[in-house]
Amino acid sequence: MVRIERLQAGHADEVLRFELENRAYFARFISDRGDAYFAEFGQRHQWLLDLQEAGVDHLHVILDGDRVVGRINLVEVDDGSAELGYRIAEASAGRGLATWAVREICDRARTEYGLSQLTAMTTTGNVASQKILERTGFVRTGDVEINGEPGYGYVRRLDT
Repeated sequence: MVRIERLQAGHADEVLRFELENRAYFARFISDRGDAYFAEFGQRHQWLLDLQEAGVDHLHVILDGDRVVGRINLVEVDDGSAELGYRIAEASAGRGLATWAVREICDRARTEYGLSQLTAMTTTGNVASQKILERTGFVRTGDVEINGEPGYGYVRRLDT
């Protein structure tokens, strides 16, 4: 059964496996994380947990059984708003998992985290992500730059 859980220390090995297995796939849509991300993964994982504990971010894994098949995060929480980010394993893509996860995290953002607005960004070439955001109630707000690449910004009000 697929479920979303808050990121925990015990997820580290499985998250690393997920990121390594899907590295080339993700690089087709967004900038690669770089070798340092993987070399320093343990420290980075703990740093993310520290940010979550401080209330700066709400980080989640999408699990199918014990296997991480995606990540979905709310980062830079400030004044009732946060930025949404997500990634789904190549083997799990195209099955509606991302749409389900975005809807689920929007509900949690409102009910569990007390947020009233989410923002998101996609590169112009990531049409699948654009469709997911629009399908889940996000509205395109304009052009943005993402790591030097052209993209689109989105917003979704959660209190309407």
